[in-house]
Amino acid sequence: MSDVPKPEELARIDHRPPELKGWMDMPVEIKQGIACYGGKPQNLEYVGLPNPREWSPFDEDWKLPENWKEIFLEGLRERLERFRSLKVFMDICVRCGACADKCHFFIGGGDPKNMPVLRAELLRSIYRREYTTAGKILGRLAGAREITVDVLKELWYYFFQCTECRRCSLFCPYGIDTAEITILGRELLNLLGLNIDWISAPVANCYRTGNHLGIQPHAYKDMIEFFVDDIEEITGVRVEPSFNRKGAEILFITPSGDVFADPGTYTCMGYLMLFHYLQDLGLDITWSTFASEGGNFGYFTSHEMAKRLNAKMYAEAKRLGVKWILGGECGHMWRVINQYMDTFNGPADFLEEPVSPITGTKFENAKSTKMVHIVEFTADLIKHNKLKLDPSRNDNIVVTFHDSCNPARGMGFLEEPRYVIKSVCNHFYEMPENTIREQTFCCGSGAGLNAGEDMELRMRGGLPRANAVKHVHEKHGVNMLACICAIDRAVFPPLMDYWVPGVNVTGVHELVGNALILDGEQERTTNLRGEPLPGMEEEEDV
Repeated sequence: MSDVPKPEELARIDHRPPELKGWMDMPVEIKQGIACYGGKPQNLEYVGLPNPREWSPFDEDWKLPENWKEIFLEGLRERLERFRSLKVFMDICVRCGACADKCHFFIGGGDPKNMPVLRAELLRSIYRREYTTAGKILGRLAGAREITVDVLKELWYYFFQCTECRRCSLFCPYGIDTAEITILGRELLNLLGLNIDWISAPVANCYRTGNHLGIQPHAYKDMIEFFVDDIEEITGVRVEPSFNRKGAEILFITPSGDVFADPGTYTCMGYLMLFHYLQDLGLDITWSTFASEGGNFGYFTSHEMAKRLNAKMYAEAKRLGVKWILGGECGHMWRVINQYMDTFNGPADFLEEPVSPITGTKFENAKSTKMVHIVEFTADLIKHNKLKLDPSRNDNIVVTFHDSCNPARGMGFLEEPRYVIKSVCNHFYEMPENTIREQTFCCGSGAGLNAGEDMELRMRGGLPRANAVKHVHEKHGVNMLACICAIDRAVFPPLMDYWVPGVNVTGVHELVGNALILDGEQERTTNLRGEPLPGMEEEEDV
């Protein structure tokens, strides 16, 4: 953070376009603080990605293979034939500009090439040169250009300044999904070994150990058992999770960020307490130390890699012989499940259509994927009065909710989180309407951009969301930002510290864990973070 300009400096944003210069005449300048480091060769080699080598985006020579242009254009041709949507998106944009001011990176940074229409135009110009008559004959007059090393660097720089959040697509009158263009653009760059290390390392780790952090199964189990000790200290109740248990009814899979990084760890404690509470009501659930990751950084690499990483969850469900899968609070995990699972690895016919063993509710929306979101599961429990809750335990916080891009825009998951939060908290306020639900602003660090070296980019990209939080912080005293995405929980704390000091970050099931009344529990004096509950401050001081 020390190299990031101060907030008052970063907030001085110039959105004026350059004078008397077309965008093709503006050479790319790859800046420290904006770009991420290149992927390390050992990580690419581990999963068989092409052209592994040591390289840096800040060097002049990217050590490209000799036939790099042929590889890129052949890859583009293959994808145009395979993905009809890409061909349509290349042809139908009329450059109306409806998306121009919708991207958080353009709003927070002012770089015109971060307007979604122009970011897509970087690839579209090459398409015109290779595949349209006008482009071949008229060249620049038709918006076409040849791909050169400088153009390739420009593509890399801006496709890794897109978080694939799809907010721009919401406003496109033609329905162009610019995130899909970024996804396929990144696939083309991967053919040349041009991924970033913050993506390629988690992909290799996940393929090797089952989670992005590369944690071995025994260490994963040890971490969960630390939480068991913490829960016992706070509540007096010892929960007893099971691991890799064959014959269980339900397999639980959550992002590894919930197990290894605050504040996601408190969300994980909430899961453990909920499962313990439900055991006597008939819940039969197990964790896996092998399929120990719900997230899917393969999605930021290629469709094929996303499919490979997605498969582990279903392979583990088959090995254990469970009936269905319950998934934790994650972002892109759910977009992959909801939008791609059936064509990746499904339908999962060896599993059963999920039915809550507590309420009997049949989750018909999960008929094909056989996978239910834990917030939906908990909302159903609350609706059927199956949980004893004391919302006053959360009275020391004033909450607002960030709709994580993938669950919100990728699967229309809007009401259930609000229903759960309002059931376990007495003080909740919405951010401005044009910044929530389908119109939610990205955290600014998704799609693999939550690295340390691009912190200026992250602070710029997170500015629109931070502004909305600041509004409710100043108007209603909001001091807690709730979300249902592990990446959000990882990236919001530094974003809030930078733009809106005084606002903390939580997962929804941390709030559930605080409010949940366990049978046989001792008088609670602290929340899951070890902070005094409302009214218990003096006792803590004694």
